[in-house]
Amino acid sequence: MRDPKAPSPRLHRRLLRFSVSAARRLAASPLVRAVLHFLALPLVRTVLRFGVSGGLLAWLVWVSWEEISSLDLDSKSAAAAWMVAAALAIAIAFVMASARWWQVADTLDVTASGRSMMSIYLAAQFIGNFLPTTIGGDVLRINRLGRICGSRANAFATVIIERLTGWIVLPIFTLAALMAQPSLLRHSGGQIAGGLALGTLLILALIVWFAEHPRGLGRLAGGSHIRDWLGAVHTGLSVFRRHRNAAGRLVGIGFAYQFMLVVATALAGAAIGASPGLLAWFAFAPMVLIVQNLPVAVGGLGVREAALVLFLDAHGVNEGQAVLLGLLLYALTLLVSLSGAPALALGGRRERSKVPAEVTAWR
Repeated sequence: MRDPKAPSPRLHRRLLRFSVSAARRLAASPLVRAVLHFLALPLVRTVLRFGVSGGLLAWLVWVSWEEISSLDLDSKSAAAAWMVAAALAIAIAFVMASARWWQVADTLDVTASGRSMMSIYLAAQFIGNFLPTTIGGDVLRINRLGRICGSRANAFATVIIERLTGWIVLPIFTLAALMAQPSLLRHSGGQIAGGLALGTLLILALIVWFAEHPRGLGRLAGGSHIRDWLGAVHTGLSVFRRHRNAAGRLVGIGFAYQFMLVVATALAGAAIGASPGLLAWFAFAPMVLIVQNLPVAVGGLGVREAALVLFLDAHGVNEGQAVLLGLLLYALTLLVSLSGAPALALGGRRERSKVPAEVTAWR
């Protein structure tokens, strides 16, 4: 017998219909539409990102100023050596990322030389790290590779698939480190990192399934403009599903790329005396890399530093060291990204190659 105090199924249905109706009326409200339109303006988004970055950084520096000001390096020459090593690791990571992108293009028969793609990638890094958005760098990659291969849709697919591999590798690093050292889960930072890693893998699995499934993006294959671009992503993922060896090589290069970024974080940490332990770096640095790419701040500023404070506070790294580490990583990335300035200035003059541009030509 049903509990008389329990809400009836009819009441549940009424509440659900009321909630859906209220949500629809709210979405149709002129005020809500105006607010959403206002927030969608590029200038407004940029101002908001600067506000998030500036506000978070100001607060973090204020609460950790005593620790920052009292930081005493044992040896400035040793710190400089660690920073040089970290910059070198970031440079190697850029090369590996370019190789990963080339692996995607090669598998999808998007003809371009490794040297050309390296040049384009460095130019994109320069734009992405010196402008208040990472989208500009991806747009540059799509436009320049599209001119070389003759199809911006195919170029778009290579960029999307290349980025997806990073979201596969980073959570695996975190989960493997947490399983190897379960004590990291005793603190809230470890628990949040584990949950974020699992959530990232779940969301990624849903995205890949939808993009590769014939009833997902497959329905958009063949069309015009954005339909053509999304259809190219579907076709490209289908190619990798059929060519497991190529997919394995792509993921392997992705591991090497993200490994170097974690190493760069550890080396930069050593420069300021931050040493939470090797497994702690592999548990938390990947999650910092994920969080800093959320489109809520300028170059991840503020968000990256807050994530480092959250994850490392219980592992012997004080707030001042965590904030300085984030700023140091950003500065080193900017420094290495300067190598893309000549590629940005000169890369647009290359001749486009005469190759097939049809997505259906992919094997």
